[in-house]
Amino acid sequence: MTVLPTEPLQILEPGAAAHGRNDLRRNLIGLSRDGLKTALAEAGLEPFRAAQIWQWIYWHGVTDFGRMTNIAKKARDRLADQFVIERPAIVTEQRSVDGTRKWLLRFPDGNEAETVNIPETDRGSVCVSSQVGCTLTCTFCHTGTQPLVRNLTPDEIVGQFMVARDSYGEWPTPTADAQRMLSNIVMMGMGEPLYNFDNVVTALKIVMDDQGIALSRRRITLSTSGVVPMIPKVGEALDVNLAVSLHAVSDEVRDTLVPINRKWPIAELLKACADYPGARNSRRITFEYAMLKGVNDSDADARELVRILKPIHAKVNLIPFNPWPGAPYECSSNNRIHRFAEIVNDGGLSAPVRTPRGRDISAACGQLKSASLRQRGEKVAL
Repeated sequence: MTVLPTEPLQILEPGAAAHGRNDLRRNLIGLSRDGLKTALAEAGLEPFRAAQIWQWIYWHGVTDFGRMTNIAKKARDRLADQFVIERPAIVTEQRSVDGTRKWLLRFPDGNEAETVNIPETDRGSVCVSSQVGCTLTCTFCHTGTQPLVRNLTPDEIVGQFMVARDSYGEWPTPTADAQRMLSNIVMMGMGEPLYNFDNVVTALKIVMDDQGIALSRRRITLSTSGVVPMIPKVGEALDVNLAVSLHAVSDEVRDTLVPINRKWPIAELLKACADYPGARNSRRITFEYAMLKGVNDSDADARELVRILKPIHAKVNLIPFNPWPGAPYECSSNNRIHRFAEIVNDGGLSAPVRTPRGRDISAACGQLKSASLRQRGEKVAL
C-alpha cells in the first residue's frame, strides 16, 4: 500500500508515551562492548554474557530477553528486571510511490527525528539522523529552519537502522555474500554529524562490529557541511566514506548557502579533504552540489568546480533542488543541470545527476524536519 504524505501510517498516537513504560531500566542498545560488560557487572551478571547478548541484539535483532535461549532462565529474568532492548518508537511510516520509506521516530523524552530508506535495485541506503533539528542554518535545507533541539545518543542513532531492519524483516543479519535490502548507511539525515562526533563514532562502531550488524566501513558514508577540524578525526576513528556538502564554488555564495563557510572557507575545507585517508587511495570523496536556479548553476560555476576539485580524488553528486514549504530557491531546469554535468564530466570528474527519491513524502535530500522544540532555557552540548 502506498501511503501519501496526507495519509501517513499512524503507528503511535500523537502525545502517547514513546515506549509505553515508566521505569528506570537501562537500554542495552547503544552501549559499546566494554560498556555492555560494565553494565552487566554492575547488575550482578557475568560480564562474559556480553558476547552472547551482543549477538542476540545485533545479529538476531531480538527485543525479548526470553528469546536468548543460550542464556540460563535465571539470568534472563534478571536481565529483564534490569534492562530493556529498545528501539525508537515509530510515530508514522510513509511510503513513496518510488518505494522510498520514511519513519518519524520518537525518543523516550518525546523528541522526534526522521529516518529514510532509499531502495535501489542492488542496495538500500538508510539515511540516518544525528541530531534533532540542526545546529547549522543552510538556507536551501528544510532541516536548517529547525533550531537544534539536542544531539542524538548512540542508542538513538543505531536504533534508527534497527527500526528500518524491523520494517523489512531483515533479521538475522544477512551474511556478507547475501543480498541485503538494507546494505548501506548514510549519515545524511537531520543534523551535522561532526557536531555530535563521539555519539556518532560509538554508534557506527557498533554498526561495523562483525559479530552484529556487520556493515563494512565501505558501506557507510558520513556527510558533513564542513566542520574542518573534525574531518581528520573521522579518518582516524572510523575511516568511512566522506561526503561534503559543497553547493558553491565561491566563498561569497557559499557563505549564504552554507553559513559555516564563514568559519571554515572553501580553501580550508578542500585542504582537509585532500588530506583525508580516502582521498589518497581508491575511494573518492563525494562532493554534494544542490542545483539552484540562477544561484550556482552557470557554465562558469561548472568550470570552477572542476578547477577546485581536480587536485582531489573526487566525485560530484549533482542534486536537483528538492522544494519545501517557503523555500527561497527554485530547482535548475533539466537542461541546465545536464549542461552543468556535461562540463564537469568533460573536465575529468564523475558528476552523476541524482534522481530525486521520496519527494511525494518529503523524504528527499534537504526535506527532513520534525516538530520537536527545545525546552526553554535548555542548553545543548556540542
